[in-house]
Amino acid sequence: MKHTLQEVAAAVSARLVGEPGLEVERVASIASARPGDLVFVEDEKMLAPALASAATAVIAGESAASGESGKPLLIAGHPRLAFARAAALLHPRAGMAAGVHSSAVIASSARIGQPAWIGPHASVAEGVVIGDRVHLGPGTVIGAGVTVGDDCSFAANVTIYAGVRIGHRVVVHAGAVLGSDGFGYVRDPATGRYEKFPQIGGLTIGDDVEIGANATVDRGALDLTSIGRGAKLDNLVHVGHNVRIGEDVVIAAQTGLSGSAVVEEGAVIAGQVGIADHVRIGSGAILGAQCGVPSSKIIRGPGVVFWGTPARPIRQYLKELAALARLARKG
Repeated sequence: MKHTLQEVAAAVSARLVGEPGLEVERVASIASARPGDLVFVEDEKMLAPALASAATAVIAGESAASGESGKPLLIAGHPRLAFARAAALLHPRAGMAAGVHSSAVIASSARIGQPAWIGPHASVAEGVVIGDRVHLGPGTVIGAGVTVGDDCSFAANVTIYAGVRIGHRVVVHAGAVLGSDGFGYVRDPATGRYEKFPQIGGLTIGDDVEIGANATVDRGALDLTSIGRGAKLDNLVHVGHNVRIGEDVVIAAQTGLSGSAVVEEGAVIAGQVGIADHVRIGSGAILGAQCGVPSSKIIRGPGVVFWGTPARPIRQYLKELAALARLARKG
């Protein structure tokens, strides 16, 4: 979709240096750019390659405005963010063709807003309430009594168990499972056998959440599991029962959160992090890849990076590694 640079600059709150009437129609990497493309740079070292590329224009930081560019510049305080917004403008989602596939099974008591697209072999159970402009991919299963807000999109083979409540503009990728039973058992000391602890709580998902492919989010045992507005879960993330995830939390792939863990707003959790039960991750804390957080531990420190197992501030972790290295050399 073509837009003038003036239109793009207005949409992303950037200052345009150059010809406002020039048009761009795509975003691209510097290496693959063609005429009509828009690229971005965050690192000053990449400005020269961007200017030498075939791209029509470059989104860059304030430092780029002082030199001779030879190419139109969109000057932004946060070039990557401006580029993401430009991409949304230049590459809008294709319009949804409304309709219900003939193989879909829709219960008579289900209420579905309009327009909606329901794909082949999708299933919508009794008492479901679905908002407007919702997309249900092929093979998706919506359990009894589920509520779904407006403008949600579920890819193929998503499974949503009974009673789950989902907000507006939620995106769920293929194979994700929402509202399954948590992993809770009680051992009988007389027999050594395990008996299931009740898993009869609920699951609520706030507005603007995105959940990756093959992620799993368990319902609460007796209370709620909740995911706050704007949280982003990567592929293969597992969220256990009674977990509470705050607003704008980001969790990368293969992370597991055990029962009753709490992640406060704005925290960042990298890949393959293991979080034990009843842990609290404070607002804005950052857990590096493969951290381990033991039961009932509290992690505090907005903007502080934690690393290792057990997780501790990265400066402490690196000092400990250095001390171990010195000991090893002495040995």
